[in-house]
Amino acid sequence: MTPDTDASLPQGNGPLAGFVILDLTRVLSGPYCTMILQDLGATVLKVEQPEVGDDSRQFLPFEGDRSAYFALANRGKKSIALDLKAPKDRRVFEALLAKADVLVENFRPGVMEKLGYDWEAIRARNGRLVFASISGFGQSGPYRKKPAYDLVVQAMSGMMSLTGHPGQPPARVGTSLGDLAAGVFAALGIQSALLQRSTTGKGARVDISMLECQMALLENAISRFTLTGTSPGPTGAAHPGSAPFDAFRAQDGYLVITAGTDKLFKTFCGVIDRSDLLEDPRFADRASRVANNAALKEMIEDKLAAAPVAEWLSRLDAASIPAARVNSIKDMVNDPQVKARGAIAPLDGSQLKLACTPVLVDAETYPDRLPAAPELDEHHAEILAFAGL
Repeated sequence: MTPDTDASLPQGNGPLAGFVILDLTRVLSGPYCTMILQDLGATVLKVEQPEVGDDSRQFLPFEGDRSAYFALANRGKKSIALDLKAPKDRRVFEALLAKADVLVENFRPGVMEKLGYDWEAIRARNGRLVFASISGFGQSGPYRKKPAYDLVVQAMSGMMSLTGHPGQPPARVGTSLGDLAAGVFAALGIQSALLQRSTTGKGARVDISMLECQMALLENAISRFTLTGTSPGPTGAAHPGSAPFDAFRAQDGYLVITAGTDKLFKTFCGVIDRSDLLEDPRFADRASRVANNAALKEMIEDKLAAAPVAEWLSRLDAASIPAARVNSIKDMVNDPQVKARGAIAPLDGSQLKLACTPVLVDAETYPDRLPAAPELDEHHAEILAFAGL
């Protein structure tokens, strides 16, 4: 899989070095996709609306006059402002289309067609281009033109019905999982299409539905429904098919413990000095423990209340039982494992620190610093030169 462009633009480092991504996306799902591609070495040319740019440039929080939200998904990209309804700017865009390897957009379906850049028109201009679209519901179906945000697809997919605690109102997952998952699947689809192109010589259309990406992350919820006819509900931090597998209160806070197999459960009972639980028929096997999880959790927490989280973690680690403190974001950022791997790095010219894209290819560590996000239209002249204009 090698790029076909003769790019004069500076190249990044990584497996996608030399590939040029034409990025028409805004806010989160699309920018997150192209951020992943940038972090893996691709050159991303971010096409923004003149004067205002990507909507997320106005999103909180701000560092001075710059949006930290914009920075998190647009680091290292090159910005050019183009009005795709203006003939002069359309000529620039079409010159870039001819040289790019990938076009990514996350407009509502129908917008690209109105602009004259539907798949057939683009394929006629560059038959080797990979054209990826991210939308709420995909490029077909009765909802194709329905507006969608992260919260909408979390709700429609059933994800919110599984999140939170029983008897409580519906809860959104704590991050914009609807957008982020679509970005990750889009990056996977684009790389798959580029790999296919290396053998066929032809570009491809990549169609990403935010709703379907959420559905793909429901784990076994769909299969449970098809087997039982009953919709699964929220279980808090517990697992519907394993116990003990939950967040438990100790003397000074919470920890999670995952000892769902019979072997781990036996070891765990020894760690908490409750080997008598092994003789209780309610906890004889995995299915029994799941059915009687409430009673089991109460007994475990009665025992854990005698010591702080750190002491229990020391005992559980010594017994090779998977367990962890329930960290705050501050705790996670300062965790020795995170620091040792360098998985959070500072952004150039900023006080911000951001998570690195968690993919190491022929590398032992992540970058010491992450490249800055561009100012609006910062690279106009450089991109025009690349386009031959």
